[in-house]
Formats: sequence, structure tokens, C-alpha cells
Amino acid sequence: MIGTDFQYDFDFAVVGGGPAGSSSAISLRQHGHSVVLFERETFPRFHIGESLLSTANDAFAALGVAKQIESAGFPEKWGARLYTHDGQSGRYVDFTNVREVTKAQTYQVCRQEFDRILLERARKVGVDVREACNVTGCEFTPDAAILDVASRVDGATSRMQVRALVDATGRGGLLARKFDLRTEEPRLANIAIYSHYTNVPRLEGPRPDDIRLIARNDAGWFWLIPISKDLTSVGVVLPKDLYRRLANGDSAEEALNRTISDTPIVAELMREARREWAVRVEKDFSYSASAYAGDRWILAGDAGSFLDPVFSTGVSIAMESGIEAAAELHRAFGRNDFSASSFAAFSRRQRKRFERFRRFVVGFYTPQFRDVFFSPEPPKLIFRSVTTVLAGKWNSSLWTRFLNELFFGIIWIQKRLNIARRVFRRDRDAGYPIEARSKDPVASGV
Repeated sequence: MIGTDFQYDFDFAVVGGGPAGSSSAISLRQHGHSVVLFERETFPRFHIGESLLSTANDAFAALGVAKQIESAGFPEKWGARLYTHDGQSGRYVDFTNVREVTKAQTYQVCRQEFDRILLERARKVGVDVREACNVTGCEFTPDAAILDVASRVDGATSRMQVRALVDATGRGGLLARKFDLRTEEPRLANIAIYSHYTNVPRLEGPRPDDIRLIARNDAGWFWLIPISKDLTSVGVVLPKDLYRRLANGDSAEEALNRTISDTPIVAELMREARREWAVRVEKDFSYSASAYAGDRWILAGDAGSFLDPVFSTGVSIAMESGIEAAAELHRAFGRNDFSASSFAAFSRRQRKRFERFRRFVVGFYTPQFRDVFFSPEPPKLIFRSVTTVLAGKWNSSLWTRFLNELFFGIIWIQKRLNIARRVFRRDRDAGYPIEARSKDPVASGV
């Protein structure tokens, strides 16, 4: 037990001011706790544009930012348009068909503005937000989490004691690296090359700003995400071995231009496009954690796990896990028990959510999954269950989970009997992960 004379600077500290960090800080303040948040950058700062899931609306309501998000003018997203590389096949993923979400329509967001809204909300509810501050070290005693902080403005250093710490440092992984928690996903060793463009035509019809997901004739795929009235985020994701073969030592800009030009439907869409940003590269961005919490610490968002961006889970999961981290710490405060064992349920939930989405992501990098997923007329009831998960409802009803099992059963059959038209290449040069390297039944669609 902690003595009554033990002094804390704040109840809790949050490291990282992105969606996970801001969400956990806001929620902790809503529970009545004193909170300090450290962010190494000064907002606004560049971040790749993001496509959200329907379940993000629940987080907006919980955080008290629904009106600000609605009035920000972000492009509306109602689902996703799927295309094969030649534009000859594909279909629509319609979130309005999902019955297990509170609101179907969501947004494509410019992260500079989106993250600013969340961080300003944290300030408004009373979080002590400190930008341009690096947490250079941390240690944990039976009584406290102790942080060493350095200002990036004047180099001043300080030490702070709090009851517990939320690590929301994203891929930087403050605690994941300190405790060697990170587990890479070898079947998702992919590379993304992307930039922002103007003059990219929008979709025709009443939902012009839906995301377009275009599968190449190899294992790669493109995203086209409208993130403002004028800008579209365009990127290609390639398995690492395929990227090396296609790039052949060329620059990222040359590799992006080449993949655009040899994907007919993308080449046509980008015919009049003008690049407005430098081409950027992200790699090896799929991983999980062996633990999501420990004595006086919790991981939130990408600090714990992150999946390939094919189904746009990143920000929505980040906010959800940030809110859950705050709820867990509030319960721990009431029990005066911040031990790792008391956070067991939290860790199980984070792992289960990751595994549910991971099954779809790993499956996507097989030709049989794509044959079925991009089919113009898939079984409606089964595909609605798939759309339910892809709208963010990973903890769906038992009936939906049963239908998802049928979906993966169809994929298993497609590998052997071709019950759907074979659209995607099966040859080794297509660049799909080689299944012989993995005994993972999830990766095999079983």
C-alpha cells in the first residue's frame, strides 16, 4: 500500500499526442483524474491521411468531439469501392448494410487537422498538454511510474512521478522497445509508397469521397483516399520481396510512378494528377505485443500493435484502445492496484481485437481471398458479415462470427476448387507470401 505522504505530480501521464494518446488523456480527465500529456512534435505536424471506420463515431461521442468532427469538412466515407487492376471486376463495400454499428457514415481525414481537434479537446477538458517534449527515460517502482522529460525547445530536463503511464508513442514504442515486447508479422512484411495529389477525379454518384481500393495483378494494391476538397492520398503497398524486384534499386518516387503506370485503372485515374508532397515510404509496419500492460503501465494504439493499412483499422483502433486504457486505469485507481495481473482483461481484449482484424489482413495477401473478396456478386448474407467487421465491429454478434467462418471456409474451398472466377495470379513472381514458410492456420484461411 502507498503511504498517504507519497506525492505525485499528476495521477497519470500519457506519452504521445496522436489519436490514442489524446483519447486516453481526454477519457482520464472525464473520469476526474489529473493528467499530463507529452508530445515530441509541435502540432500541426504531417501525418499520412487516414480513412476511418464506422465505429469511430462511438469514440467521437465518448470523447465529446462529434460536433467538431462533423463541422470540420472532412470528406464523407460510406464504404469502399473495390477494383481489380484492369477495372473489369470489383464491387462496393457498403457500410449502411451493417446492422451492428450506431452510425454507418464516417470520414476520410487529413491527420494534421484531425489530430489537432483531439489534442485541443484534451486541453479544453483540463489535460496539461506539453508539446515539443521528449520522454527520454522511464522506470517503475512499487509506488510510481517515474519519467525523465527533455524539452526540444531549450533542452531543459525534469523528472516526474505519476501513478501510472499510458504509452501512446506509436511505432516508436517507448515501452515495447524498453521491455522487448514487439513481435513482427513476417507474413505482412510490406512496404508502402505514397504521396498526396491534386486533380485526382472523385467517384461519380452520391458518395464521391469513398475510398478506392485497387488490387494489382500481383500481390500489391493501391489506396486512393480523398482527404480534403482538393487533396487525395495515393499509395501502393507491396510485399517486401515484390518491392525489391519492381524497384530494382530505383528511388521511391520512380517505384511509385512505375506501379501507377503499369496498373491500368490507376494510370487512367492519375492521368491529370499533380503531386503536391514528397514521396514517402513506410515499411515493416505490422506487429503485435507480447504484453499490452504491466506494473503501472499500459500500451494504447500503435504502441501496442499495428496492422497493414489495407482495411484502415489504425486510427479507429487507436481511439478505441485509448478510451479502454483510461477506463482500465480508472478502475485500477479505485482499487489502488496497478499491477500487471490487474490489467489481464485489458490485454486479452487488445490481443483478441488484433487477431480478429489480422485474420482478414493476412487473408488479403492470398489470391484465393482476393478472388472471393473482389467478386462482383458474393453471397449477400455472408458478405454483410464481412462488412460488419470491416466497418470496425470486431466484437460482433455470434451469428456474424459464424457467417465469417463460412466466408473463410469459402476461401479454403476456392484455393482447391475455384468456386469463384480466378482473377488473380498464382505464380511465384506475383509476390504473395509463400505459405510453406508459415504454419499459421489463420494465414491459410482456415
